[in-house]
Amino acid sequence: MMTDKYVSPLSERYASAKMQYNFSPDMKFKTWRRLWIALAETEKELGLNITQEQIDELKAHAEDINYDVAKEREKVVRHDVMSHVYAYGVQCPNAKGIIHLGATSCYVGDNTDIIVMTEALKLVREKLINVIAELAGFADRYKALPTLAFTHFQPAQPTTVGKRATLWMNEFMLDLEELDFVLSNMKLLGSKGTTGTQASFLELFDGDDEKIDKIDPMIAKKMGFKECCPVSGQTYSRKVDTRVANVLAGIAASAHKFSNDIRLLQHLKEVEEPFEKNQIGSSAMAYKRNPMRSERIASLSRYVMIDALNPAITSATQWFERTLDDSANKRLSIPEAFLATDGVLDLCLNVVDGLVVYEKVIDRHLRSELPFMATENIMMDAVKAGGDRQELHERIRELSMEAARNVKQEGGENDLLKRIAEDPAFNMSYDELLKTMDPAKYVGRAPRQVEVYLKEVIKPMLDANKDVLGMHAEINV
Repeated sequence: MMTDKYVSPLSERYASAKMQYNFSPDMKFKTWRRLWIALAETEKELGLNITQEQIDELKAHAEDINYDVAKEREKVVRHDVMSHVYAYGVQCPNAKGIIHLGATSCYVGDNTDIIVMTEALKLVREKLINVIAELAGFADRYKALPTLAFTHFQPAQPTTVGKRATLWMNEFMLDLEELDFVLSNMKLLGSKGTTGTQASFLELFDGDDEKIDKIDPMIAKKMGFKECCPVSGQTYSRKVDTRVANVLAGIAASAHKFSNDIRLLQHLKEVEEPFEKNQIGSSAMAYKRNPMRSERIASLSRYVMIDALNPAITSATQWFERTLDDSANKRLSIPEAFLATDGVLDLCLNVVDGLVVYEKVIDRHLRSELPFMATENIMMDAVKAGGDRQELHERIRELSMEAARNVKQEGGENDLLKRIAEDPAFNMSYDELLKTMDPAKYVGRAPRQVEVYLKEVIKPMLDANKDVLGMHAEINV
């Protein structure tokens, strides 16, 4: 462990090894070499004087990057791309003259950025789907369990624990829709030259437009993409980074909302996130079981949401065909947005997988408020028995105020049912009133809504993505 230099907590504590590799030097520079091979193959296939032996030599050293040579060269030339062109050429002496032929630095830099972001989006997608799958199981398990709903965090008409989980799922489903749209529209830059005009290829191919038109489609196919940007300056539009970051910020917002609800429910002692046998909740208060993982979800999510401003401002401030004030920012903002989102989704997976539901606490809270919510049904029953609706409404309003005062000012129990039973206007016994206290009567269509949502919306999506299901998250701290 390095102890004398700053190390990002995203690497040490939060992000998975797979996501970290995606933004590693190995991934970056091996992709550069794959792109140089694709360019050389394309140029050979279109008639340039490049031999198969040169191509084979490049392929033989696609993976074994001589970092030491590149590092020493960069000290001399102060240019990372040309340093790696040189290092590749040292390993491939017969092919060194055709490496990077006709290209500018952005050919490897920008195309690699697109490839890395695309792979990162795929990993985010897999984890997002698994979070939705875990929530689907939870929602189905508790689809009929009545619970107190809240508007303004004030007690409101009951819902079910499962129905509340569908609200979390639905937001993640919206994120998945956005992610799929952006992922399906990721395009390589291709090889456009120093200002996007492909002037160098016009020279290389003696003005043969038909051959030049084939370069980008051929490179795209070799690199596993449908197409390249139709037009560009030297770089792909930084608007692409904005779109990607906005997807991640959307996921972060959904995760933050989910974590807020879990934290509030844990305060109410109704639902609790996983708490391990030897976990310490507080250094001072040994009895505490703090919602630390949900708090971490909120903390990292907030970082991702704010980080989305970086690509937006970078995109807005680019000049003409290219400026370099994007580079240092992109090196931080894009990887860290993905690493933090990766950590957030791992935490969501872990929390949902281990959620504990305290049904008796939920029932007690619900029943303490249920008499207020049952007043409409009680009033209707009294009207059926011959009472006057307007008079009964006024009496229930007055009795409800008295019961609320008893709870809030006297610290007593909610005795509304006893007050109604003692009022002759209602002509109902306490036992009769108790029969109206079945919580299931007041959840509306919540259980049915859960069933329909899972069947018609979630199951088709999960069936279509069954090959990525079954993921579990290991939390480092």
